[in-house]
Amino acid sequence: MAKIVRLPGLVDIHVHFRDPGETHKEDFYTGTLSALANGVTTVFDMPNNLTPVFTEEVLQNKITIARQKAVCDWGLYFGSTGDNLAEFAKVADKVVGLKVYLSLTTGKYVVGDEDKIKAIFASWPKEKVIVFHAEGDRVDLVIKYTEKFGNKVHITHVSTEADLEKIIAAKKNKLSITCDVTPHHLFLTEGDCPCNGETVPNLYFVKPPLASQKDQDFLWQNLTFIDCLSSDHAPHLMEEKQSSRPPAGLPGLDTLLPLMMTAVSQGRLSLNQLIQLTSVSPAKIFSLSQNDSTFVEVDPEEEYQIDNHKLLTKCGWSPFDDWLVKGKVKRVYLRGRKVFEKGQLLVDSGYGKNVI
Repeated sequence: MAKIVRLPGLVDIHVHFRDPGETHKEDFYTGTLSALANGVTTVFDMPNNLTPVFTEEVLQNKITIARQKAVCDWGLYFGSTGDNLAEFAKVADKVVGLKVYLSLTTGKYVVGDEDKIKAIFASWPKEKVIVFHAEGDRVDLVIKYTEKFGNKVHITHVSTEADLEKIIAAKKNKLSITCDVTPHHLFLTEGDCPCNGETVPNLYFVKPPLASQKDQDFLWQNLTFIDCLSSDHAPHLMEEKQSSRPPAGLPGLDTLLPLMMTAVSQGRLSLNQLIQLTSVSPAKIFSLSQNDSTFVEVDPEEEYQIDNHKLLTKCGWSPFDDWLVKGKVKRVYLRGRKVFEKGQLLVDSGYGKNVI
């Protein structure tokens, strides 16, 4: 009989469900279903929708949608380009944190003006996290103003040795900075993109871009300085990715846990490290209460092949299609109730709760 491993429910602090506005790619139902089926019991959704979540009104609309559709627990981020500081007091107690883009990504909501960056630091409540997309010299800027203003800061999807080195130095300097990495940066490099004609590499177009093998090795070698794993689940349809102007982003919810369980089986990290990265540390950073009745049962020995046709994400593809992985989710319990077993969802839309 297979030995089943019990893990705390995973918390994915970085997803893009495209709801509202682009639900042909993903919505709160399909996204949270994909999460639950793969052991993720809580997701935090980003604000760079087609209509960005920069006002209380837009936030309230998104909260209503999530309440109606979500089948796993969820939280939302508010966004800012430095022009909506008056909204902060209205929304801070309704979101898990603030998301600020200092480097180019989907939506082009980049804050380039340093005075606006300083104003964001000064205006956002100190007890709530600011999550930054920051690369290169933008990481230096985040560190500089974290030291000046004393905010709780998280740098997401760190991908290079140079950026992680800066964050490690800031941590050693006792600054309140945490960070995460994605499985696609841990398992893919710039040299892994398949070349089947000119369109296929577009599938791997992502921000931050896939980095070098040296960068990837440094991430693995310094997992002790990395606080969380996040999928940065950013679904786009295959035809969109294969177009002449492909959008940036890769789907990742269906593959986060199987990839990392495979790494555990290979001895690249321990099961305890995986629990810290996917449950304990995210809960600590975002002041979430952990519930012992929320957990995932996994068969660590079961091997299977990732198959685009079996994915639950609406976009229907993965950069890890055909990869052999080890570690199959058997059952998922959320707040004491069995919500997923044998490939079947056992709850209705709206069962997921707002963590705030």
